[in-house]
Amino acid sequence: MNKLVMAAAVAGISFNSVHSAPLPEAMADDVGVSQQRLAKLDEFFDREIESKRVPGAVVAIARDGKLIHYKAYGQLDPAKGSSMRLDAMFALASMTKPMVAVAGLTLMEQGRLPLRSRLTDYYPEFANMKVAVPRPDGSLKYQAQSSPIYIHDLYRHTSGLTYGAPPDSPDQVARLYPDFAAPPLKGDKQAFIQAITKLPLAHQPGTEFEYGFSTDVLGAIVEQVSGQRLGDYLASNLWKPIGMQDATFHLSTSQRERLARPFPDDPLTGKPQEIELLESRTMFDCGGACAFATVGDYVRFGQMLLNGGELDGQRILGPKTVRHMISNHLGPEIKNKVANVEAHRAGFGFGLGVAVRISEGISAVPGNPGEFTWTGAYGTQFFCDPKERLIVVVGTAAPGEIRKYYREQVQYIVYAGLIR
Repeated sequence: MNKLVMAAAVAGISFNSVHSAPLPEAMADDVGVSQQRLAKLDEFFDREIESKRVPGAVVAIARDGKLIHYKAYGQLDPAKGSSMRLDAMFALASMTKPMVAVAGLTLMEQGRLPLRSRLTDYYPEFANMKVAVPRPDGSLKYQAQSSPIYIHDLYRHTSGLTYGAPPDSPDQVARLYPDFAAPPLKGDKQAFIQAITKLPLAHQPGTEFEYGFSTDVLGAIVEQVSGQRLGDYLASNLWKPIGMQDATFHLSTSQRERLARPFPDDPLTGKPQEIELLESRTMFDCGGACAFATVGDYVRFGQMLLNGGELDGQRILGPKTVRHMISNHLGPEIKNKVANVEAHRAGFGFGLGVAVRISEGISAVPGNPGEFTWTGAYGTQFFCDPKERLIVVVGTAAPGEIRKYYREQVQYIVYAGLIR
């Protein structure tokens, strides 16, 4: 047994024989986390996998920059019965968004993409979008934009752009929009811009948090400003410098063999489910939902942010920029609907690409003010707590509502293990 694997075995960390740790490892008890209490995480996933509620998972936990838990559970592909592996590739869905926010902020630091620049400076078509206002009779009336959409609005989801809703939804405007994954799968970037600008805005720009296609538009602007495809820009300015070895928008053959796949049927409803992105190649690098990575990649990304923009001597952002990113940008004049995305985020605001806890209590999960986080619709999760010097990343292929249950349970168990 080599030295790394021996250390992992002692610490309770499970490594594939060919897969090294993404961060230096340590014993949980040495950094103030009870290994005995953290073992509840193993028991939890063992129960859930035995009950066939989730096919498998990879979980990474780091404190003080040291990896204290890194394990693969269950199955990579339930149809084939293959075991989950630490280097499993996960469809990140909306966990693409924080990485694209970092890409935009690197351009901001160069004086090339100010937060107060107007979206119409890059795509004039957005000037023609009207704001839809529902009438009591169910019809819509349309108003001109009272304020332009700023780049700032794209980061914090106050642009007025939204995501699609099913035909039975009471949200009349959202019913006009496509599903979050539909445009990237069915058209190129220009087709997406043309389609989205023909729709109405859900709200006046700068007035409400409305989760939607804002980051897809931000990614398109990063391409325009940088002169590079979004994935190429991220590879050069984030992924490669900090060693995110597998992060990509376009899977290689070997990466495709490592894809984590869901159950064919939703364990809660029994209805068929799929992650369409696993089988359909995107026509452009959509910044809102289309990247893939390993849990090991993402824990390095989170550690870079916890470090104030630097990892292993590679600086991506300045510390003050990171501080600005992870601060709440929803002032009192903006309607805060962050908890509408997931109920346990009551007490959170939103920064530049991440949700930010702004108060003690209120939320259904423990944590501290300053915690920043986001998740993905296919089952991924990350949260960082600067006060606790903590980062947690979870990868699952669980696209149904059950994914929200896992997010809460993991956070309960992790915080219960913090003893100093």
